[in-house]
Amino acid sequence: MNKPELLVTAKSVAEAERLIDAGADAIYIGHQYYGLRVAGDFELPQIEEAVRLAHDRQAKVYVAVNALFHNDRLKTLPDYLQSLEQAGVDAIVFGDPAVLMTVWEIGLKLPLHWNTETTSTNYETVRYWAKKGASRAIVARELSLENVLEIKRRVDIEIQAQIHGMTCIFHSARKLVQNYLNHIGEEHVSTSPEANLYLKEKKEEETHYPVFEDINGTHIMSNEDICMLEHLPAFIDGQIDSLKIEGMYKTTEYLEQVTRIYRQAIDLYLQDADAFQAEVGVWLDEIKRIQPPERRLGTGFYFKEQIY
Repeated sequence: MNKPELLVTAKSVAEAERLIDAGADAIYIGHQYYGLRVAGDFELPQIEEAVRLAHDRQAKVYVAVNALFHNDRLKTLPDYLQSLEQAGVDAIVFGDPAVLMTVWEIGLKLPLHWNTETTSTNYETVRYWAKKGASRAIVARELSLENVLEIKRRVDIEIQAQIHGMTCIFHSARKLVQNYLNHIGEEHVSTSPEANLYLKEKKEEETHYPVFEDINGTHIMSNEDICMLEHLPAFIDGQIDSLKIEGMYKTTEYLEQVTRIYRQAIDLYLQDADAFQAEVGVWLDEIKRIQPPERRLGTGFYFKEQIY
């Protein structure tokens, strides 16, 4: 049985170091100019530093280059990608074919992880991108667990799935929140993630949809955090190659503890499945204890029937 990679997002070099020491096999970083919904902006010197410390600890670094590129942003893309290769990053995560074309045109050897989020929903599309050079596909968060496992059975490249944390449920290139604030006369309110803005449903008082804006527009995040800890056996038995913990809106202390729990859970299941079942309740209680009170835990779409 293959041991899956445990991948965790990081907002800073210091956080990356702590997460690797807690058990992460790889970290996911980037900059909002080139990547969507990164936990923190990493400039090139910080990416280089993150690569050095990760490689010293036998961990990997993946950099988000999954923005939707307009013509003006293409101007700096070749130099940026070349700098990432020179820094020694282990892969870039892309969605826009412009990234693939640029990699080809300037002759880079960067490993490519394909992620368009909304269209990575079937094995034929994954096969298409595999033929274009992708070594990994990141499947859509809207898929059922059964669909994720079927894709893995039918393709010959790595598959990555999210197992913990929030997901994005809406994105627009327009600055919707800032436009609203301007409309009501609140022109100087921050709309960054640090502002902790969120939306609520009138019919359900406990809803909590974080919303923020950056240079890519408006992002509305899910009302609950995925927690697939007790369902890890299905991912591991199904040979899913990489399991991601999304760290947006979480403290370093929270992420460190969650990473350590998932590390213990994966390792124990591979050693002794019965021992895993005996411990999983204890781990779940620990996650519930540190979970932010406004953030419910759930299983996302993994067990929901989709209506087309």
